[in-house]
Amino acid sequence: MPAAAHKTPASHSLAAGAIAGAVEATFTYPTEYVKTQLQLQSKAHPRFDGPWDCVVKTVREKGFLGLYRGLSALVIGTASKAGIRFLSFEQFKKLLADENGRVAGERMVLAGLGAGISEAVIAVTPTETIKTKLIHDQNQPTPRYRGLVHGTREIVRAEGIGGIYRGVTAVIARQGANSAVRLSTYGLLKERVQDRYPVDPVTKKPVVPWYVNFANGAVAGIVTVYSTMPLDVLKTRMQALDAKSQYRNSAHCLYRVVSEEGVRALWKGATPRLGRLIFSGGIVFTVYEQVIVVLARSA
Repeated sequence: MPAAAHKTPASHSLAAGAIAGAVEATFTYPTEYVKTQLQLQSKAHPRFDGPWDCVVKTVREKGFLGLYRGLSALVIGTASKAGIRFLSFEQFKKLLADENGRVAGERMVLAGLGAGISEAVIAVTPTETIKTKLIHDQNQPTPRYRGLVHGTREIVRAEGIGGIYRGVTAVIARQGANSAVRLSTYGLLKERVQDRYPVDPVTKKPVVPWYVNFANGAVAGIVTVYSTMPLDVLKTRMQALDAKSQYRNSAHCLYRVVSEEGVRALWKGATPRLGRLIFSGGIVFTVYEQVIVVLARSA
């Protein structure tokens, strides 16, 4: 049976999502870094033979902290987008709940889609554009950006505010699809198991063990990777340093990637992204659920 839409306060959803996002980004950032590097390299002149080669060369040339280039942008962005994602998801679920207060499968997908679009416009596009440009800049013979603040300032100075919204269409498509798949998959898995556990008298929600939430989040991450990877590749290409001179729009980017590199190029970076989303899905949903419980009990 579909689960009733729980009345989680908006402030709790926002705070729990932000905390979960920051924790998840910090733990899993190296896989995001490797994925982005693999997506940015050209087929004609590849720098790396695969994910592990990328790790070895980066550590050898830049040191271990080289794997964390652009981390500040992603942590800030992930915390804000996760807060917005969970806040939006809960609000959309309330809007889409039926007369019995329940959210059916297709309505949960719509709620996830709405959450993804919201986070894409408000938080994801600017922060991921900056992160991608910082990583790409590191590959240049003479890097221009000294860090997050300097890089952001220089990008806006050179390209205007539109410079940090490059690829917004691709990001909306990717985030909408990501959240629709990820949140609805997690929500449906949670529905199937939560009736097996007792209801907390304070929070009025089933007490699902953390390891079950982690497993559900990990499965949701796997499904998300393979179903949305092409959109992630397009997003990264559209946010690269040379994107403005290479692609007229997202459709032109898709055409060039497929015609020049083949359809399989749309799944470039799937392995490191899979590693990230398995753990990030487990971490973010586990932390979110635990923080929601703590906030409910302290209210």
